[in-house]
Amino acid sequence: MILYFVSEGDDNGCNLGAALLGSPPKQSRLTLASPRKLGLDENSPVLARRQLVPSSPRQPLSPTSRPSPRRQETPAGSPAHQNSERKPPVVRLFAEKSRFQSVKQALHTAVPERLLSREAERASIRSFLEEKVLQSLPGSLYISGAPGTGKTACLNCVLQEMKAELSSVQTVVVNCMSLRSSHAIFPLLANKLKASGGQNGLQRLLTAPGPAVLLVLDEMDQLDSKAQDVLYTIFEWPYLPKSRLCLIGIANALDLTDRILPRLQARPHCRPQLLHFPPYSRQELSAIVQDRLAQASANGILDASAVQFCARKVSAVSGDARKALDICRRAVEIVESDERKKAADPTETKESRVSLPQVARVLSEVYGDRMVSQSGGSEGESFPLQQKLLVCCLLLLIRNGKSKEVVLGKLHEVYSRLCAQRQVSGVGQGECLSLCSLLESRGIFALKKAKEARLTKVFLKIEEKDVENALKDRTLLGSILAAGLPS
Repeated sequence: MILYFVSEGDDNGCNLGAALLGSPPKQSRLTLASPRKLGLDENSPVLARRQLVPSSPRQPLSPTSRPSPRRQETPAGSPAHQNSERKPPVVRLFAEKSRFQSVKQALHTAVPERLLSREAERASIRSFLEEKVLQSLPGSLYISGAPGTGKTACLNCVLQEMKAELSSVQTVVVNCMSLRSSHAIFPLLANKLKASGGQNGLQRLLTAPGPAVLLVLDEMDQLDSKAQDVLYTIFEWPYLPKSRLCLIGIANALDLTDRILPRLQARPHCRPQLLHFPPYSRQELSAIVQDRLAQASANGILDASAVQFCARKVSAVSGDARKALDICRRAVEIVESDERKKAADPTETKESRVSLPQVARVLSEVYGDRMVSQSGGSEGESFPLQQKLLVCCLLLLIRNGKSKEVVLGKLHEVYSRLCAQRQVSGVGQGECLSLCSLLESRGIFALKKAKEARLTKVFLKIEEKDVENALKDRTLLGSILAAGLPS
């Protein structure tokens, strides 16, 4: 199998912003043997040893030299002797750095070695590859889901498992975030497939005799263009006469093929198979974090209650596994920083652990204090409060305006006023767009993206009368609609 990968940018470390306004970009997994990363990391055990351990051992005192009174021997049972048997601060600091470094490495946000809680989705992808690609039959599969739900990781895992079976297939993987424009996909593919003649040459190549071609387009919604000619062309390639192309597209929007590409609905044979990845639940997020800790043999560093707390709050807002890992990693960094400050104290021997206060502190920075203090029940977790408020705000704006479409900037303005009125901590505009994308993945919202996020148009995908049933909270909806637009 021939694999071509297109880089999507710099190989970041944790990619954790100050406010976690969006999911970190995908990246290749770093290994402990990577000299480029770990060799320059200030937390590297090797570098720590170079900085902290003296370059030469101490010279023994000569017989003629007289030790100072503080250096005289003391009885074995005295407190001074007991203190001297404790680990020196330098050694303790080195041990702590090694301990925390392994945990932070385990909580990376790159593609994991093994994937949890996605058995059904993996089976669907494997079935498509077996029935279409391995049989040299053209076809297309569209994978949707909110950020951090394991779409790319799951596909990569299946491709790796079937590497031997797909050895005769020419596979091209492109992350469309790396493209300068939507039309740049054609020369890039022509270069990877060694096709001459531009777009027409690509079409001739894909319909000529030869081995099956598997094209994977991650972040496919970046190919959005004015007349959608790029997306239409690519989705129609597998259904050309004698085509040998199998297409797999990945994006966040649930209804990309229905809303952006209505012509595909008029041609049933061109409709792709659909596979949706739902947000991770609290139990799934907790299992993912605990599995990463187990890989690093670091189960004792994060309290189980802290992991559960983080999983519950992240699942209530986005269900983003990468965000849950980042929050836990930041909590570890807080404890590591505190440990450095205490390293010089020889009387402090207790090992620090990441517990609820550190996780709550990071969550407070990300979502606000009130979000952290809120307790969510099973019904709240199925449809979080922040998303309910956004739906109510959009419904208010639609009922009080002339258009069914509302720009994100206006929606966020009304949402912020409503949160202040109800004494609920609201999220920023960037996180608001992420929540709208999550509601889009639930099939409630629809989005028309613009170059500027605040100009993104938001509208209801379901009937207004169905909103009440979707929210499953008539009391909240009734009280907000009765009060009208917040001032």
